[in-house]
Amino acid sequence: MTLALETTDLKVRLRLAEDWFTVCDLSALLPGRGVAALLPDGRQAAVFADRTGRLYAIDNRDPFTGAAVLSRGLTGTHRGRPFVASPLLKQRFDLASGQCLDDETVRVTAYEVKAA
Repeated sequence: MTLALETTDLKVRLRLAEDWFTVCDLSALLPGRGVAALLPDGRQAAVFADRTGRLYAIDNRDPFTGAAVLSRGLTGTHRGRPFVASPLLKQRFDLASGQCLDDETVRVTAYEVKAA
């Protein structure tokens, strides 16, 4: 038997300046797994959903290496703060704020995100 993925009409949208930009179907997000999305200006966002269904989006570029890999990082929580750890050097980035949890001088862009 083959199981079909659950489909929904909901789209994941990021706020870019004054507009909302659609990046993917909500059904494309699995808890603990990131999705990379190409933005209109050529940058990339890493989009995540947690087990409660809350959505997060941060810049996909690891500021320590310059590689666009944060969407492939491992997710977890530290003191109640959801984070993604870069798959390269393992620095952790707060998914809500973009703040690096291992170096307070480093931050990636965090985007407002919604499903609509």
